Amino acid sequence: MTNRIDTRLAAARVARRPALAPFITVGYPSVEASIETAKAVLDAGADVIELGVPFSDPLAEGPTIQRTSFQALQQGVSYRTCLDALRKVRAHNRDAGLILMGYYNPLLSYGLENAVRDATSAGADGFIVPDLPTEEAGQFQKVCDAHGMYLIPLLALTSTDERIAAACKPAKGFIYCVSVTGVTGARAMVSARVADLVKRIKKHTSLPVIVGFGVSSREHVQEIAKFADGAAVGSALLDAVGKAAPGKAAETAREFVRGLR
Repeated sequence: MTNRIDTRLAAARVARRPALAPFITVGYPSVEASIETAKAVLDAGADVIELGVPFSDPLAEGPTIQRTSFQALQQGVSYRTCLDALRKVRAHNRDAGLILMGYYNPLLSYGLENAVRDATSAGADGFIVPDLPTEEAGQFQKVCDAHGMYLIPLLALTSTDERIAAACKPAKGFIYCVSVTGVTGARAMVSARVADLVKRIKKHTSLPVIVGFGVSSREHVQEIAKFADGAAVGSALLDAVGKAAPGKAAETAREFVRGLR
């Protein structure tokens, strides 16, 4: 079966438009609200959604995603909760790429084989694990491969050509390009160094490259589209959701993503 990440990113490429990959923390501002927000974002034109699995020590995250993860954990959100949410989002949209983005500890606690098997059953297409470097990803990579699940690598401005080559070799779906030397969070502008990183990555792979961390506006997406294949947006979207009137989280997210288009 063709992975939906491939299908959606290929369609964006054919249409000559940047792919959009919004990030939503499962359980923020509530579990049900996050599910409805995910559905709304898909309806607004997202190609891929990163469903954030809350974790107590999200080392790659800035204040916004730290705060949303903490609030979700206070509500008892677990990996199993995220699978249930994913299943409902998949029932709403059969075609979009759905990725679970979170840290390695909850996966280990759940059991790697169980985590990937149950994610596959729920309708996921891949994982992004920020604290799992390429050198240590072999075991999880094998489990993902066995289930047809993609493990998306992250590469940063500090990545050497050797590390880029090593990360790209087993990669499927796309390469996640981290646009800042720091944590997630909305920025005023996209670093000028990102274009060079994307150029270096594309020497080692024909996969799409999606730029994330710091992306917060339509202008950012337009700038990224000049040299990459798409943009991931998380903190800015969650900030907008956090400021929404009660019961308006999904509607606010829908309009935000439409604005990025």
